[in-house]
Amino acid sequence: MPGREVMPSTLKRSPESARRTWAEAHDSAVEQYGEGERAHRVAFSALKHTHEKVGDHWERKEHGRKGPSDSLAARPRWQGGRSGEGVDESASKGHLYELAKRLGIDGRSRMSKPELLDAIRKANRSETRKARS
Repeated sequence: MPGREVMPSTLKRSPESARRTWAEAHDSAVEQYGEGERAHRVAFSALKHTHEKVGDHWERKEHGRKGPSDSLAARPRWQGGRSGEGVDESASKGHLYELAKRLGIDGRSRMSKPELLDAIRKANRSETRKARS
């Protein structure tokens, strides 16, 4: 099934560049592995190289930074890792602070980088739940 037809709702609310990246990677993965979870994982891994999740949608990474957002996107599938849920874990603390500000996260000025990452993940999940209901 073409990627545009099975695209997750967070991508439907995202810019065309994110939708195109995900759909092209998904369709290529379907050709290689078949339809299913693996094709979706490959598509999200490709998306995380150029985009990051902000609230209920995906945005292009700032300043043209490219590369994997988390350890799962950075490694081959068999090596494992955990997902950063679309949050760019390699971003600067300043960038994460600005995202936290946009998302209305309280106490952000006193947070360490790991705390900011966790707070942004939590806010993203909350925004996505709201958008889906």
